[in-house]
Amino acid sequence: MRNVTTAALALAALTVLTVAAASACRGGADGIASGSGFFRQYEYEEEVVLSLDGTATVYVNASLAALNALRGTAFATAPNAPLDREAVRAFFSTPVTRVNGQISASRRSNRRFVRVKLEVDDIRRLGEAAPFAWSTYEFKRDGDLYVYRQAIGPAAGREAGKAGWTGQEIVAFRLHLPSKIRYHNTRHEIRGNILDWEQPLAERVRGTPLVLDARMDPQSILYRTLWLFGWTFVAVAISFVLIIWWVRRQAPAEKRAA
Repeated sequence: MRNVTTAALALAALTVLTVAAASACRGGADGIASGSGFFRQYEYEEEVVLSLDGTATVYVNASLAALNALRGTAFATAPNAPLDREAVRAFFSTPVTRVNGQISASRRSNRRFVRVKLEVDDIRRLGEAAPFAWSTYEFKRDGDLYVYRQAIGPAAGREAGKAGWTGQEIVAFRLHLPSKIRYHNTRHEIRGNILDWEQPLAERVRGTPLVLDARMDPQSILYRTLWLFGWTFVAVAISFVLIIWWVRRQAPAEKRAA
């Protein structure tokens, strides 16, 4: 009987540990993955996953027509034209950016889209790269907070040809911040630690200015999550030991009663 009771209590303690660990890690998981909203016609998406040391991973998901119009490229946009992945890789490969992995492609509304993953050693220098030269980047510590500011200026303003745009297309900029957000100037709802800014494609082609402004804590969410997980584990372990001690102490009394 005692062994059964001990096993049941141990199982309960392990269940508590699992639930607590999941709760502790949930905060860090928010914002790791993002995606376009349903039925939203994003023609160009620029996504920055920032670290407190200034390094970043940048994702660009865009149609070739949007890259031509916004960034001045000359990719073939005919529906039957083959995709030149090496040309896309060469465009995004600069002294301050490195293409990471394969360039994926998709098709929507008879337009070719590409997705590129880039590694950046210093987000403040990203504006030196031709694909991102329409922006100036600022990332610094200001008192008790870190400040991120990106000012997006004129686009290339080139003709996109027969892209088939309907006027409903949207340009999006997303920012994944590494710590708790204290201020932002987006009008959209915060999802975890992800901020979104949007513009109609027509406005971005005309070069309507857009400023991304955010301030965050100097301590990363991952560090806080690991710290919380560690203390949760210690607390559950202590509780588990106390339960075992209490069960063993009750054993002699149970034998005498028998």
